[in-house]
Amino acid sequence: KEEKINGHTMTNSVSTDEILEKNGNKKKSCKDKLMRFLNRNMLVIMTVSGVLVGVGLGMMVRNMNLTRAQMTYFAFPGEMLLRMLKMIILPLVVCSLISGAASLDTRSLGKLGGIAVSYFLVTTLIASGIGVTLAFIIKPGVGAGALNTNNLGLESVNTNKETTDSFLDLYATDYKMVAVGNDTNGTILYQKVPVGTEPDGMNILGLVLFAMVFGVALRKLGEEGEELIRFFNAFNEATMVLVSWIMWYVPFGIMFLVGSKIVEMEDVVLLVTSLGKYIFASVLGHIIHGGVVLPLIYFGFTRKNPFSFLSGLITPFTTAFATCSSSATLPSMIKCVEENNGVDKRISRFILPIGATVNMDGAAIFQCVAAVFIAQLNNIELNAGQIFTILVTATASSVGAAGIPAGGIITIAIILEAIGLPTNDLSLMLAVDWIVDRTTTVVNVEGDALGAGILHHINQQEMKKQQHLGEELAEVLVEAVANAQADEETSPLVTHQTLGSAGDQSPRETAEAIESVL
Repeated sequence: KEEKINGHTMTNSVSTDEILEKNGNKKKSCKDKLMRFLNRNMLVIMTVSGVLVGVGLGMMVRNMNLTRAQMTYFAFPGEMLLRMLKMIILPLVVCSLISGAASLDTRSLGKLGGIAVSYFLVTTLIASGIGVTLAFIIKPGVGAGALNTNNLGLESVNTNKETTDSFLDLYATDYKMVAVGNDTNGTILYQKVPVGTEPDGMNILGLVLFAMVFGVALRKLGEEGEELIRFFNAFNEATMVLVSWIMWYVPFGIMFLVGSKIVEMEDVVLLVTSLGKYIFASVLGHIIHGGVVLPLIYFGFTRKNPFSFLSGLITPFTTAFATCSSSATLPSMIKCVEENNGVDKRISRFILPIGATVNMDGAAIFQCVAAVFIAQLNNIELNAGQIFTILVTATASSVGAAGIPAGGIITIAIILEAIGLPTNDLSLMLAVDWIVDRTTTVVNVEGDALGAGILHHINQQEMKKQQHLGEELAEVLVEAVANAQADEETSPLVTHQTLGSAGDQSPRETAEAIESVL
């Protein structure tokens, strides 16, 4: 077949096809390009539009003075989205971690797990440092001494927490007074003892640990465990199909989620003017950590543009901004990281559920800012030992923080108890938490995603090294065979095998070779 280009007859070849395709692409109208762009990014555009429309809708409905019941009805589509995402978390976390842990051999699992935990701890410690530094530079609590809970008409927060809870909070912790005897006057002596209680939501950290250990156990079973591994793989794929369906409801749900939150706000102006410096310090910390520190770490490991990686994750970031929940963002994050950024399924489904539970960079920033803010509010000077305690406790307690809205407020109580600060001002944090928690969650999930990208890159490098090693071994083998051919005193059998494997031997030469061996 021949083609004519610019009057010249050209044979049909790969290069010809490329030239024709380029010429065809030039003739494509802007309409076709626009349609292709819309098809590829429709969900992202709809999700971002949902947030913007939600803000406008909330502002309009806010002036209607709705009753409590009407507010609940208005918030219902948004509540539906949250419940759908929570519904999918349990099967997604368990199945993805079991199949992820079972698909990796124990050595790889240990190596990847070690790198992941190191990455999470280092980034959280950096985030804590940024939070403390900004709080001392901006001084959000200086001059706000007159501000208290009663001025703003806020409810107090129950802070029955202690420092050890950051480590005991693999399950919910409460305290009860136990009689331990009498003193010399006959007065009964009591001790405060921590007791486990039923957690309010899902114990995600417990599920993560169980699923990982169970996946390793299935791999150890060998052939007997194969069927169950296949079952969990299929279950995981089915869950991801459900996630792809839920994703199309996200724009509609987010619109009402954001709108209802704006309608419920009390006196916004008073809150922002009173706590504006605290909000500014927290959000600035999130911008520095999410926009500078994390991308630099990613670039340092991979030598790739971090922002092109992040551009494929706009939908999960928008979901994080609207829902304020790392766990609720997990389904869309796994889907986008795999489909848009090409991260290996074994890596993403192993590391992202762990990250959503353990990695809380954004929370560490605002917890440190809040701790210093409350110290400044009460005119308490923090010494070096207390600052170090804030950094360590914020890093440790972020592991046990629930991946739910306002989950970080309780962990601030742990930090305050650790450095001996009063906890009665915590309700001030809760009053503006709905603002700060949005950027907090975005930074949390960004850290998880970039961690998955770094691990994927490290895994790819390891695979290339092994492949290169295999090629070198093959070259050594070929040289050994060539040397064997050149040597006159080689075994007749080796000579025969080498000649027989060569494709350019004539039948006569082959026959002679066989004859010589015989």
